[in-house]
Amino acid sequence: MERPKKYCKDSRAIKALHVMPEDLNMHQTIFGGKVMELIDDIAALSATRHARMPVVTASTDSVNFLAPVKMGDAICLESFVSWTSRKSMEVFVKVISEELLSAKRTVTTTAFLTFVALDEHGKSAMVPEVIPETELEIELYKTAPIRYEERKRRREETSFLVSKIDLSPPFQKGVWI
Repeated sequence: MERPKKYCKDSRAIKALHVMPEDLNMHQTIFGGKVMELIDDIAALSATRHARMPVVTASTDSVNFLAPVKMGDAICLESFVSWTSRKSMEVFVKVISEELLSAKRTVTTTAFLTFVALDEHGKSAMVPEVIPETELEIELYKTAPIRYEERKRRREETSFLVSKIDLSPPFQKGVWI
């Protein structure tokens, strides 16, 4: 069965927000975990738009923090599905900060995540292929098989490690630690 194809732009999602005091760490920059939460959320939007089915995050393959974001800055996240295998989708996310008073913009974070679409029984489902158009989309598409093989290698490594983990509860004087 031939898979349908969709353009990267059809999965594009954009979100902008103002960095507020509750978003800051002790260095007065945005919490990395807050950025990661926003990345996962927008990547899920792109994956759902591409598959038009419920999706789950299978992995966060990389998150690269390139520059700090300060209170009062705006951040804009943009994501799109950059590549697919038969049942998984690679989503690329970039985060750009803007100093609102000076209009200075900086790429602060990039990330790759993998999502799986779920059918009505909660099983992984086939997803459409991707058609890249822009220079960035084409480059990400061309280099995706290398990232895909690296993800498979890490998943195998993780499966091996998980098989070695002791699942008995850690107790100290009868208290769960």
